[in-house]
Amino acid sequence: MEIKGSVAVVTGGASGIGETVARYLAARGAAVVLGDMNQAGLDRVVGEIRAAGGKAAGRTLDVTDDADTAAFMDFAAKEFGAINVVVPCAGIIRDGMFVSTDKETGKVKKAMSTADFRAVMDVNLVGPFITLREAAVRMVDNGWKGVLFTISSIQKEGGVGQLNYSSTKAAMALWPKILVGEFQMKGVKDIRVVSIAPGYVGTPMVKGMDQGALSKIVSGVHLGRLIEPDEIADAIAWVVGNDAVNATCIEVAGGMISGLIAK
Repeated sequence: MEIKGSVAVVTGGASGIGETVARYLAARGAAVVLGDMNQAGLDRVVGEIRAAGGKAAGRTLDVTDDADTAAFMDFAAKEFGAINVVVPCAGIIRDGMFVSTDKETGKVKKAMSTADFRAVMDVNLVGPFITLREAAVRMVDNGWKGVLFTISSIQKEGGVGQLNYSSTKAAMALWPKILVGEFQMKGVKDIRVVSIAPGYVGTPMVKGMDQGALSKIVSGVHLGRLIEPDEIADAIAWVVGNDAVNATCIEVAGGMISGLIAK
């Protein structure tokens, strides 16, 4: 499948990995449609892509809302005539320990709240479900060939203090085989599903974290540095162009081996 001439839908497109993916695909000839809660960020990214000669459109989007997401997909199809690549990058974190104990008494002093658990599930799990479903309905009904992506994480293996986040990312890694299996059963041949699992990516948020903690993270990466957002975008572009890549999860983590070897 060619990137040039395709239509790519990217949620969480106003910043971070989503912004980078949108820019990367637009620079290679895709028309990109960005969704995000951040209107100012959307306006900035869309404007800069257009100024660089690319095709882009944006619309505010709540990925947890069925009607809003359906309208967003209709907007994408109306703007550029198809939907071919779907990259749901919208996500949040609400890290915390399942239970935290007092050093003196050993008693529980705090526990992860249901609100924090549910918020991550809603955005990181229900959000991609609605996004991919609404895209798939339109792709199947119109015969639009393409690729549905899920964004997993190296934390799909389980990150301490991230029970909620890791649970959603483990699910994202499982979805490609399940969805492609269903497509196979129903004779849907032209839609692939692939998961990308980034390691620690050098977004402004990650680069701005406590430098001691960041140094410890990097020490466990064989590559010896953070992953660049462009490297995630490049992996996505490679998948789009290789029809044989399907029903799988690809790690782009630089050989992260923390906790796997003796120190």
